[in-house]
Amino acid sequence: MQSDDNELFDEPEFDIGDKVRLRKLIKNDGTFPGRELGVVLAKKGDIGYVASIGTFLQRSYIYAVHFLDTGYIIGCKKKELELVEPVPEFEEK
Repeated sequence: MQSDDNELFDEPEFDIGDKVRLRKLIKNDGTFPGRELGVVLAKKGDIGYVASIGTFLQRSYIYAVHFLDTGYIIGCKKKELELVEPVPEFEEK
């Protein structure tokens, strides 16, 4: 990683379709519509799938993780996630 900690100099840590686990509790910081501020959206250990990858402040990746149990899609930082299972590779025929 570059010295100024800009993640965008590197490839994303996770790929779309990767199965990931939350490393910490996620509460609504006001960016999740339709839920009260501070309400728990996902708990440490919850499993989800990376649905898309965006950026935040031109410095870090944000992973939109779809948690199937709740149906929520929550934006997570790299440090909040760990890989459970990579997306399967498809062979061309």
